[in-house]
Amino acid sequence: MTRLYPMMATAALLGALSLAPVAIEAAAAATLKVGISSDPASLDPGRITGGVWEEDVLRDIYEGLISIDAGGRIIPGVAESWQLADDGTTWTFELRDDAQWSDGEPVTAEDFVRALRYHANPQTASNYAHRLYPIVNAEAITRGDKPVDSLGVESRNDGHTLVIHLNEPTAYFLKTLVLPFGYPLPKHVMAQYGKAWSDIDHIVTNGPFKPVKWVSNTELETVKNPRFHAAEQVSLDGVDFYPLEDKSAAITRFRAGEVDVVRDFPAARYQWLKDNLPEAVHVAPSLGSYYYVFNTRKGTPTADRRVRRALSLAINREVIADKLLDGAVEPSRALVPGGVSHYTPQPQPGLDEPMPARMQKARQLLQQAGYGPEHPLELTLRYNAGTEHQRIAVAVAAMWKPLGVEITQRSSEANVHYADLMQGDFQVARAAWISSYDDAQNFLQLLSAETNNYGAWHSDEYSRLMARSDREQDREQRRALLEQAERVGLADYPLAPIYIYASRNLVNPAIEGWQDNALDMHPSRWLSLPQ
Repeated sequence: MTRLYPMMATAALLGALSLAPVAIEAAAAATLKVGISSDPASLDPGRITGGVWEEDVLRDIYEGLISIDAGGRIIPGVAESWQLADDGTTWTFELRDDAQWSDGEPVTAEDFVRALRYHANPQTASNYAHRLYPIVNAEAITRGDKPVDSLGVESRNDGHTLVIHLNEPTAYFLKTLVLPFGYPLPKHVMAQYGKAWSDIDHIVTNGPFKPVKWVSNTELETVKNPRFHAAEQVSLDGVDFYPLEDKSAAITRFRAGEVDVVRDFPAARYQWLKDNLPEAVHVAPSLGSYYYVFNTRKGTPTADRRVRRALSLAINREVIADKLLDGAVEPSRALVPGGVSHYTPQPQPGLDEPMPARMQKARQLLQQAGYGPEHPLELTLRYNAGTEHQRIAVAVAAMWKPLGVEITQRSSEANVHYADLMQGDFQVARAAWISSYDDAQNFLQLLSAETNNYGAWHSDEYSRLMARSDREQDREQRRALLEQAERVGLADYPLAPIYIYASRNLVNPAIEGWQDNALDMHPSRWLSLPQ
């Protein structure tokens, strides 16, 4: 997915962690307790913000055409098989006969047609709408230029076959179906309850677990779905999700045995945790980028390329990664992380120069843009709540201060933060992207997508390169186009890359089936706990 990691800590709790380690107790029941970074905005796939924590929850309660195994590899889901036509524009999925909703109704191709139309419908305002653009008429539908039922998807063979028609060959399309827009929606329940269909009292799901209780910002309780087609392979009785934005408190609860998994812990605690809870610490390279995005809309100070360039040049990534975050992450000079298959990240120009030279150039750029002692550059830096984000913001503000930049910091909850970013309500803001599939396109689309291109940056050349890469079937030529696109994009400084993520999880050593993987996806259906 979010692709997004809010974190908080308090000095008292950090101090408490310096005490002798406490033994981790195995859970007594086969209900997995997972600490996630925030509360989901909704259980409706079309109403979430795209956060990693939301996708964690939805991945457990829904199943799409394709699914993933414990190692993050694509496997059949509701679709038993699929094939691509010779011209590369038509996907045909054959659905399994035993797929059911949690109320016993069959899952059919019509439910997928309904879902895809739902995400394309501009009234839904789905965060994933742009993911449908490869499908015939999808983009025109999202603009309101064509009716929703003209989307290039159809149900055949009495609902046992789903056909998706693409505008042109799209190399990455199948991979994207692991995202929430690829989940079916219960047509019968939506018809009965309308927008309230996903309320906890009405919702039905087709995944290995179904939600049964939700106390906002406190706990989301799910139980095993006996109608899931592979229910006999699911050993857990349920999964309970706890939104824990205070990550130091999450560590304390983990050590007390109150949660079995903490999804992401503060990088600054890595060495302590590694020394004191070595069997519980899981750190692995992941496909994620942490960056600051600049608002390029007219009227904002960061609409000026010189300002954006100066701000990016002045950020010392090594200090943030090695000193501030204890070496648990890698400094980044590109948007696409190094772990993406068959791709070489293209660094932002100037970031390989020594810091003194970069600071001198940054001062010159701001002077050229009209800023100086008599006219300081005043900016608001936004980030979602979390001590780690706050510490980075404080450090970056200190790095910008010698340039005469005066920073006001503003923190908000993750859902509010990203909702405001999507509305363009910011100047400079923290953002992150954790990829849900292994392809450079999933990062580069951040500079062309309608919802996640927070800064509203645009380049005709960039758009042409991305469009050509989507159509290109030759692997090497597609790689060259994507790498050229990243060079074009980063040269205009629409964002400032800061570091590359490593997945950081605390996992109860008693859990069986956990596999670290680059996508940092861990469906609970593959996990088990001792009784």
